Amino acid sequence: MSEVPKISESEWEVMKLIWKNNPLTSEQIINSLSGKINWSTQTIKTFITRLIKKGAIGFERCGRVYNYYPLISEDECIKLENESFLKKVYDGALGILFSKFLEEEELSIEEIEELENLLKDKKEKQN
Repeated sequence: MSEVPKISESEWEVMKLIWKNNPLTSEQIINSLSGKINWSTQTIKTFITRLIKKGAIGFERCGRVYNYYPLISEDECIKLENESFLKKVYDGALGILFSKFLEEEELSIEEIEELENLLKDKKEKQN
């Protein structure tokens, strides 16, 4: 897929379920989500329909049952959300985002070492 659609916060709940286990029937999606989120069956069906129209999920009809599967990857959607957040909140300034995050969050030694290694690897790839 060439363009990743914008997924609403509620649609993310449906997508996370489909990314984790697919294909899924609407009944499986409804049973799983209605147990953890107070949504009606019709609300969940509406989200499924929206995701189909956006090109985020597809379906295969097997008799009277529709099996839904993702057309876009979770990584693609996360990348889009990250870029959108960065532009909206920090005017695209990644350095400011990291600075604010590091100033405000408590990190364990292991987390700090992991970040150091990620930055070191990134730096080596640019050289």
